[in-house]
Formats: sequence, structure tokens, C-alpha cells
Amino acid sequence: MSTRKPLDSALAGRRIALPESRQLDVLAALFERRQARVRRIPLISIHDSPDQAAISQWLEEFMARPPDMLIVLTGEGLRRLQAAAGRLGREQDFIRALGQCECLCRGPKPGRVLKAMGLQADLLAAAPTTDGVIETLGELDLAGKRLAVQLYGQDPNLKLRAFLDQCGLHSYSTVAPYIYADEAETARVEALIRDLAAGQLDMIAFTSQPQWRRLLKVAREAGLEAGLKAGLGRVLVAAVGPVVAEQIRNSGCEVAVMPQQSFFMKPLVRAAEQAFADRAGPVEE
Repeated sequence: MSTRKPLDSALAGRRIALPESRQLDVLAALFERRQARVRRIPLISIHDSPDQAAISQWLEEFMARPPDMLIVLTGEGLRRLQAAAGRLGREQDFIRALGQCECLCRGPKPGRVLKAMGLQADLLAAAPTTDGVIETLGELDLAGKRLAVQLYGQDPNLKLRAFLDQCGLHSYSTVAPYIYADEAETARVEALIRDLAAGQLDMIAFTSQPQWRRLLKVAREAGLEAGLKAGLGRVLVAAVGPVVAEQIRNSGCEVAVMPQQSFFMKPLVRAAEQAFADRAGPVEE
């Protein structure tokens, strides 16, 4: 049997900035397991909607008369609805109501939340985007149906609403169970931008669109746009999937790392590992 030690990961010693918020520790652990030097920068904080009365009212109506279909845009939103129902002492009633309606999930994360409840997604959007949801809905006969939509953060999703308005529905309702508190940690974000400009990092990985928007906003308001542009040009910029990558590219920044098929954290880490292996450059001390 060979006693040769396994080779270090190509991520060993690499300085990785992670602006993930919801699962920061999980993503950081995946990189640290490969001996990367992780810097946690929570660009976005997520909180329950401050209008809990509206959430409770929506839940009561949903449980009393489940719609024909629930469109679930995020796993985060579904988890927070479940928690809100729990605070009402109605968690099992909420799960039962979910089981009585067809669930269309924008992407795989809501499906995993449903699975944890003992349920499953009935439909998966053609792509994990609003356009993908609309494409899937366009193949269905929705005339006379009652729909509900769990929104993405505070985004009213006017594009999806405009589509639903012309589908001949009986009715539809929307619920926004969480908000982004993106003013948190401004000083740390500014420090991240300065370190990017100074060449103190090797990669920054984005897992959601609000993270990118937040970074640009802080840079603009702090007068650090030139430094951010220069810094991003020096590091590998990673995106968890095509939706995030498109937004970054539309801002004029190159995306060097993205999983090719499965758009989750583990494939993102593997893609980053491969990108550094391909570069095969020395690690700075």
C-alpha cells in the first residue's frame, strides 16, 4: 500500500472572500476543508418581514382555503413561512395546506425545504429565473385558477405579475416573508473593497444577486468604484450559477469561475479548485 501523502488542494493557501449570508459557515467550511484562507464578509443580512400581521393574515387565508397552485421563488421564503406558521401554533396546518395545492418551485432549494416537510415539488421551473417560471406557467391552462406567489425578498416581481394578470386567473395573492437588511457591516464591506484593490485576495465568490448589488452600492457611495474595478480585475470572480453570473457580466466584470451544471455550493467550490489548478500559480504568503 502506498504511503504517499495526498496532494494539497489547489485551494490551499488561497485567500477567498465569501459574501454568503444564509449559509456562510457551510460554504466557508467547504473552502477551509481544502485549506483555503477564508474571509467572511456578510454583504446581506436577511430578516423576517416587519409586517408580521400581513404575513399572519396571508397564512390564515392560505390554510383556510389552499390555492390551486403556490409558486415558490425561494427556499428562504418557504422556511420563513413555515416558521411564521409555527409562531401561530399552526405549523402542521400550514404543511397540510401545502400538500393540498400544486407547488411550482423556481429552483431546487424550495424543493429541498418541501422535502424536509415530507412533501415534494410538483413542478420545477424551466430555468431558476422569473423567465423560467413564466415559461413553465405558459404551458399550463391557468384559466379560472387560484394562485399564490411567495416573493423574493422585497422585489414585487412586476414581470411575473404582469404575466399572471393576463392568464385569466380567478385570483392570485402574494406574500413577502423576509427582507434584506443590506445596510449592515458597511465598514467591513469598504475594507473588503480596499483589500481587493491592494491585491490582498485571490478570489471572491457570489451566491446571490443582492450580494453583487450591495457591493456596487457600497463602492459607489464610498467613492471606491475605481478601486473595486481594479481589484476585481486582479482576482478570480466566482458565481454560483448563470443568473448571478449574468448580472456580474452585465456590470462589465468577467466571471472566471462557475459550475457548469449543478448550481450549488459544493460544485462552486469544485469549480474554484479546478480554476486554481488550471492556473497553477504560486500561493502568496
